[in-house]
Amino acid sequence: MNAPTLLSADNNLFVVNKPAGWVVHPTNDPTMQDLVSWLNAQIGNSDAAPVHRLDRETSGLVLMSPSPELRAQLGDWFAQNTVRKEYRALVYGSTPDTMTLDAPLFDRRRGRPLSALTRVETLERFVSCSYLRVTPATGRKHQIRQHLQRAGHAIVGEARYKPKKFLRVPGFPGRLWLHALRLELPDGRIFEAPLAPELDAQLNLLRSLGVESR
Repeated sequence: MNAPTLLSADNNLFVVNKPAGWVVHPTNDPTMQDLVSWLNAQIGNSDAAPVHRLDRETSGLVLMSPSPELRAQLGDWFAQNTVRKEYRALVYGSTPDTMTLDAPLFDRRRGRPLSALTRVETLERFVSCSYLRVTPATGRKHQIRQHLQRAGHAIVGEARYKPKKFLRVPGFPGRLWLHALRLELPDGRIFEAPLAPELDAQLNLLRSLGVESR
């Protein structure tokens, strides 16, 4: 399993590239690796905590800080949907050039559906799958995964929101093909995390086999 990478550290803000398979918070399972314990070991601190969440199966950017005040400020930005989030995903099937997905999603904590909005742009199409830029405008739980599955284009490697029909995808990396690539804060700061090596390797393989259309 890949290890996390500390991409930057400035004014109590730590930007981490989380690998798939790692959880963000510690759990009662000692075999499960978590980002909080890893970062605090790296910086010699015991107070760093995440500003936002990322699914265990998803890789990419996580912002963390030992400052409660900074976490509160950044947390408000995420809650108000003023942080621009950009993901990369590989999905089954051939997708349209663009999609706007706005099906309400059920929130278990509130006990009712909540509005959700996800914008999608197709970057490349391969024989059995499509490579997407995904920008969620809201932050519902599993929003991208649910919206894409409902649109008929489940994410490659998805075990929870499965496709109606599985297609063979060459070079499958054995994980959910979803990566949090970029965050842009309202104050103009931008952070980016390179694709995980296993995702990059599969993309290169698919490209070598040929692209259907742009």
